Amino acid sequence: MNSTARPKKIPDDELIDLYLASQSQEHFSMLYGRYSDKVYSKCLSLLKNEAAAQDAAQDVFLKIFLNLAKFNKKSRFSTWVYSITYNYCIDYLRRKKKEKTILTDEEEGKDPIEEDFDEKEILEMEIERLAFILDKIPPEDKMVLLMKYREDLSIKDISKAFDKSESAIKMKLKRAKNKVRKLYNENFDTMVISLGFLLAFIQ
Repeated sequence: MNSTARPKKIPDDELIDLYLASQSQEHFSMLYGRYSDKVYSKCLSLLKNEAAAQDAAQDVFLKIFLNLAKFNKKSRFSTWVYSITYNYCIDYLRRKKKEKTILTDEEEGKDPIEEDFDEKEILEMEIERLAFILDKIPPEDKMVLLMKYREDLSIKDISKAFDKSESAIKMKLKRAKNKVRKLYNENFDTMVISLGFLLAFIQ
């Protein structure tokens, strides 16, 4: 009989406690090894650019390193990491969108290209309105909507990220969509484009 056995994997929570108690780089390196590829893959799927995803992944782990003592264990560590990654990428895309807007404004005065922009203008208007509404709903509701419609994640994947049942995620999605529709209709004209279609375009 072979007496050799693989060493038991230390759970994330225990590894975090060990690091916080000892400040040993070895323990944080173990956490990094478990999640670095996952964080990079998530950044790449959101940012669509390898260089940007590499920089973002480094920044995300810096945030994790600096805030590890604030992890309260109310959710899985993987969910906490995912939330930091997702929020960082959303903020990054917003900054890029603002930079693009500034560059566009600087180009005003050039001869305009004659083209019918009616449909494009309507779409952009609806996206801006929806982005405004999303900022008014709870962050968890906003996140689950964007995960479903922008990233096209399955209910199963979302349930794993939030550490909740699939039925609970379905109910959360339904309630979040109802909140968005209610706020939208209270602030603007009746929504003429589907919620899912608009969410897929929001950066």
